[in-house]
Amino acid sequence: MTTTRPVVGRRAIEVLLQAELPKAADRRLVLVDAAYEARGQETEFGLRIDGRTHWVRVSDQDSVLGITDAWQRHRAEAKPDRTDVLVVTGQVPADQLGWDLRAHAVRHHPLAVDRADIVKQLFGAADLDTRMAGERWLLDALLEAEPVDGWPRAGAVLTRDRAVRALIAARLGIGDTTSDTLDLDADTLFVWSRNAAGPARYAALSPAEQEGIGAWLATTVGFAAPTLLALAADGRGTDALPLGALASAALSSTAAEAAGFALGTLFGSALASFDALRPFANAATGVLSRWIAQAEGSGPQRGAARDRVLDVLDRADRLAAEARLSPLIGADRLLPSGYRARLGALASVLDGPAAPAETALRKLTEHQLSGLYAESTDTARTAVRLVRWMRAPLPEVESVAQGVRTHLASSGWADLAVGVLAEGETSRDPAVADAYQRLIGAVRARRTGLDEAFARKLTRWTETACQQAPGGALLIEDVLAQAAAPLARDGGRPLILVLDGMSADVAVQLAGELDRRVWTEVVPKPREGTRPARQAAVSMLPSVTRTSRTSLLCGQAAEGGQDRERSGFTTFWKKRHRGAHLFHKGGFEGPPGHRLAPELLQALATDDIVAVVVNTIDDALGDGREGARGRWPLDDVAKLPDLLNAARDYGRPVLLVSDHGHVLDRTPRGRQQPSAEGVEGARWRTGTPGDGEIAVAGPRVRTPGGRAVLPWREDLRYIARQAGYHGGASLAEVTVPVLTLVPSADQIPAGWTLLPVEDITPDWWRGSDEHPPVESEPDAGAAEGRTRRHKPEPQSEGIFAVPGRGSLGEQTVRSAPYKAQREFVRLAPADKAVAAVLDALLTAGGKLSPGAVAAAAQAATGKSQRNPERFATVLERLLNIDGYPVLQLVESGRTVQLDRALLVQQFLGEPT
Repeated sequence: MTTTRPVVGRRAIEVLLQAELPKAADRRLVLVDAAYEARGQETEFGLRIDGRTHWVRVSDQDSVLGITDAWQRHRAEAKPDRTDVLVVTGQVPADQLGWDLRAHAVRHHPLAVDRADIVKQLFGAADLDTRMAGERWLLDALLEAEPVDGWPRAGAVLTRDRAVRALIAARLGIGDTTSDTLDLDADTLFVWSRNAAGPARYAALSPAEQEGIGAWLATTVGFAAPTLLALAADGRGTDALPLGALASAALSSTAAEAAGFALGTLFGSALASFDALRPFANAATGVLSRWIAQAEGSGPQRGAARDRVLDVLDRADRLAAEARLSPLIGADRLLPSGYRARLGALASVLDGPAAPAETALRKLTEHQLSGLYAESTDTARTAVRLVRWMRAPLPEVESVAQGVRTHLASSGWADLAVGVLAEGETSRDPAVADAYQRLIGAVRARRTGLDEAFARKLTRWTETACQQAPGGALLIEDVLAQAAAPLARDGGRPLILVLDGMSADVAVQLAGELDRRVWTEVVPKPREGTRPARQAAVSMLPSVTRTSRTSLLCGQAAEGGQDRERSGFTTFWKKRHRGAHLFHKGGFEGPPGHRLAPELLQALATDDIVAVVVNTIDDALGDGREGARGRWPLDDVAKLPDLLNAARDYGRPVLLVSDHGHVLDRTPRGRQQPSAEGVEGARWRTGTPGDGEIAVAGPRVRTPGGRAVLPWREDLRYIARQAGYHGGASLAEVTVPVLTLVPSADQIPAGWTLLPVEDITPDWWRGSDEHPPVESEPDAGAAEGRTRRHKPEPQSEGIFAVPGRGSLGEQTVRSAPYKAQREFVRLAPADKAVAAVLDALLTAGGKLSPGAVAAAAQAATGKSQRNPERFATVLERLLNIDGYPVLQLVESGRTVQLDRALLVQQFLGEPT
């Protein structure tokens, strides 16, 4: 009976010789009981053992005669000056070899080759995992793949996992063979697949080794591994992630069967069965989701992560198009084509009611790439905000005072939104761009109606309005007295920042970028029953710098240049027994090496009042900066961040104010303006008013004769085209934003109060997606899945008072756990304040700004909470029993969040 001999390669021979020759004296024949992998051939190589080089010839023979002949030739050809060794392999049984040969052989008999023993030697192990003994593919692969520097030492026992990990590192380039551990997961495997070299190395392995490695990876990494490796073996490993994304899209498609068929043409033979599709899709989308999270983060690798994600998903879209799969997967939540489809769906409903637009926006923001396409998503969100504004009732302009306040509180935000949309859609989809253009036109038409109504009120009001009879309005010449002087009481040292040309839309954006952990916005306390709101002043007419800014800085109706402003500013504060410094353009910028002028810093270090005029916005109207971008981030206003930081460092409150606003030129290029006579400026003239103009006269009209013609339509101008203009009678030009900021709560003036973020942003701007409504318990009588939003019945447990029990906030502060916890909290707020805060948070859906929380407490007790963040911290200590986060500050301290379920469980003893 013929016995099949094991097959050995060169490396097994080398290890065998390294083990036997040092103990073999001068014997030069080694008989091996195995067949050589290069059958019928002779192989020669040098092998260094114990500092000596042995020249080895391997001869594979299948007969005794052949072995004898090979040995005789070897002896005849052996060179006396070197050590020559003959290794004979083959199929000859040991009992057929005579002693005339065996006498010359090492150990006098054929040496058995045990791969397991050889592998142990290679890894320096004393023993081997018993499972490896029968895995010839693994032992052979370890012998073949041994690195140049050898395998790493494995310790007492070489485990199977350690061996396979080392093999994968050597064969596939995943990890490091010298490492004790190799972290292998789906992320690692998919990253490996993206480089063509890795899958090519796998494709070059023997089928047995591919099968063995694939089985191990399936157990270690998951069921996605076999499909991925099958793609690699088929030469398509680099498409593994794109195909995984397409698999996910196909499985979630409404036409899943047809999509699956199209997908099968892309996978080909690499897909063993459709049962393997879902685990592969889940693993791929999991990897992509983690990459998307990295791209949305703030780390240094976010840009590279974004490029990596989009590269994969763009490839997926191309593959889908080639396979005619795109129509079947529609608005998939991961693919870029799905994002574009959702964006297109949103654009198609912008002309209609707000509800479909809200739904389309929610679907767009649910897309996994909405964060990576942040600018496009923000533009779409802004479009829906404008749809809400268009559908909301338009308040009637009752007076000039009410008109400018409403503009700063609402329609100015609409101007900001129009500026965002006017910049264009980054996807360059013409249908989306056309929808935005139509929406801009509709908003401008509505805004034109507001401007016309305001202009009519302005005409009558201007006839008599003055400091003695302002008609309820805050005049620009009274801003210092009514907004700056309160900050200067009791030794206060305000920094007055005059941003020339800052309109309401610019003001709300700049204020929105302020760090609310540093700056607290404050306003005069409102009348009882009204909510606090920002102050808005009325400019002089025409709304130009020479009259409006001078009147602002002098504290009285005036006109002139910088000298007049400087003298008037000094006189105003001298009457109040304070020194004052005014810095104009060129006077506050620092020399090389300085952020700000040393003279300004010296003034800020004193107890004097300091004002700085910043011309960036007004200057940009002429040089065209706003022609490309309508938004004004803080960093775009020259030195504004430095000025605010300096005010913070010197402990100064800040009055951020303008002298007038401006309008942008959004008329089509080449449009001919109507001829006009008596032109005196970009937006004012003398003569008889025409269409879109009004005639104004009175003490506030600072022109020769006290009369002027002003356009209220934003598309009228009297000079050559530029980015923007001012001087007219529109709300955007006449409204003067007045923002008051304090760096610490103890600087809030008497009679003033903090302004919560919730009282700044108009409701239509937030919308349901940014300010979720409170959901009550399901109505048993309603259809399944619907909830009530109206006041619940008295028996329901909610934020409303229940007869005999009170509101949930009141129940909480009366509970025994609350009273016990209160004993351990120093300077705990009044129970009435805590109850009001809890009820306010529940009403708002569980989230409010610290300012709004403090305002709720103040409204309940009449006691001002000057430091909202500290107040929220006290509430945390009061409500978070045993560390359970009933209430906590989140989003870097910008939001107070209440967990209603934990509140009920901790204080009322009811299960969540």
